[in-house]
Amino acid sequence: MAKKNYSVARLKPHSRDDIGKYERHNERKNESYGNMNVDLSRTQMNVSYKNCGDLTYNQYLDKLIEEGKVSLRGLKEDSKVFDELLLDVNSDYFEQHGGYEYAKQFYEDAFHFAEKTFGSQNIISAVMHADEINVAATENYGHPVYHYHLHVVALPVVEKEIRWTKRCKDPALVGTVKEVIQQVSHSKKWKSEKLLDENGNPVYKENGDPVLVKSYSILQDKFFEYMSGAGYEDFVRGERGSTAENLTPLQYKISKDQERLSELEQKIADEQIRYDSNHGVYKTYYEIEHMGKKSLTGKITIPKEDFDALTKLAKEGIGSRSRIMELEDKNARLSQRIWTLQGSVNRLQSQLDELREICQPYLDALKRFPDKVKAFFEELLKPKEKPQEKTEPTSWDGQIPHRKKPKSRGDWER
Repeated sequence: MAKKNYSVARLKPHSRDDIGKYERHNERKNESYGNMNVDLSRTQMNVSYKNCGDLTYNQYLDKLIEEGKVSLRGLKEDSKVFDELLLDVNSDYFEQHGGYEYAKQFYEDAFHFAEKTFGSQNIISAVMHADEINVAATENYGHPVYHYHLHVVALPVVEKEIRWTKRCKDPALVGTVKEVIQQVSHSKKWKSEKLLDENGNPVYKENGDPVLVKSYSILQDKFFEYMSGAGYEDFVRGERGSTAENLTPLQYKISKDQERLSELEQKIADEQIRYDSNHGVYKTYYEIEHMGKKSLTGKITIPKEDFDALTKLAKEGIGSRSRIMELEDKNARLSQRIWTLQGSVNRLQSQLDELREICQPYLDALKRFPDKVKAFFEELLKPKEKPQEKTEPTSWDGQIPHRKKPKSRGDWER
């Protein structure tokens, strides 16, 4: 049965503090990407459908706030104000339909879906990556196959009515709409919706509560319906309830690598080492089958030399069988150990990649301004000087001089 192609829409919110590392990945601002399978020689083939020019994501957000186009009113400092939408179909789909050129057109239409979802004015960046190689697909097809996908960074904006409060001097205005603002709010943008039946009526549970459909599941439905309506075929909606919907791009790659490692492990188990049980035996199978002579009574007589050879073969066979079982058991344990160590290496590599991205701003600063960075950290890490203890003045003989007791208020009054 042919492998199915799945459309996937995954959404991850970000705060202003953590968006930087995702920006560096999306816009290819890093010099290296470790184990991310990024081929920087192809980065110029990435396609930008929307960008914020020389501004960073945060700077572009500040610009929109200054222009009064969006508002962060009432939000905490660590609130999620950016939404990163990853639109994707597995690599086989594009390989079967024309590769790079087909992917460019597909994701241009997918970008229009993002515009419809967020509003074109609220999209900060939209870039199709064409420089991440799919190792498993490359091995299957026998030539480089790249994982085409679209990263969209947008602001989750909803209209919010600001009403006059009781503090208003005109009682007639209290409770009426004062103004409508474009409020950035991830939680309000992605609220669950009521499940409707065929007639458009809400579906209720036994306890009377309405059945709710998660907003991310609705997003998956809408993406599939939009792309199908745009004329794209040969793929189905991503599996419902799949944890892949909530994985970050990095976690998604790791999960795929783990699946591939599992397949390789199975191949290793299937290709067990074959041992030659005839080691040290000079007789061939043909010679063994034709040893001895058959008498009229059905008995077989063989020379003593051949009998000794058969006895030796039997003993070596029994000993070899035990040795083979030991080696097979050892091989299985070693294979399992290799798999465990490979998993640990992958986890450590993933942590290293994330740490490298976190440290990238420092490394960039160190490369451009080494003296200033060095001076800054030397000053920052310089041990603090202990404050000098105040000492009492002493007289010429080393004794603390007598201090006259100040006059009390009563003394002054008298």
